[in-house]
Amino acid sequence: MKHILLVFIGGGIGSALRFAISKWLNNNSYHLPFGTFTVNILGSFLIGILIGMASKNNLLNEQQTLLLISGFCGGFTTFSAFAFENFNFIKTGDYSSLIVYTIGSIVVGILAVFLGFLLAK
Repeated sequence: MKHILLVFIGGGIGSALRFAISKWLNNNSYHLPFGTFTVNILGSFLIGILIGMASKNNLLNEQQTLLLISGFCGGFTTFSAFAFENFNFIKTGDYSSLIVYTIGSIVVGILAVFLGFLLAK
């Protein structure tokens, strides 16, 4: 039960922060959803840092990992919003935004995890 509570608390904080950042950054005149992109890249970077810290001399214990990685980062990042935004690009025929957003999110997200991991080690 303690593990579920840790994930619940971290996820709630992460979700609230994601909502605030997405609301702020998605209110723009551009076609791309920069709020979702930003939280997914920041979350990927943070996951990389946390994984690096966890693997370096076991700096994070199981409870901290559940709270921060599964909870906070899981709630902060959002694959469902990413998928929905891409669906909207397809629905409206905006294939150039679909390609830029999808490839950019995947490539930059993976690079952010790698960079965070390297910085933490």
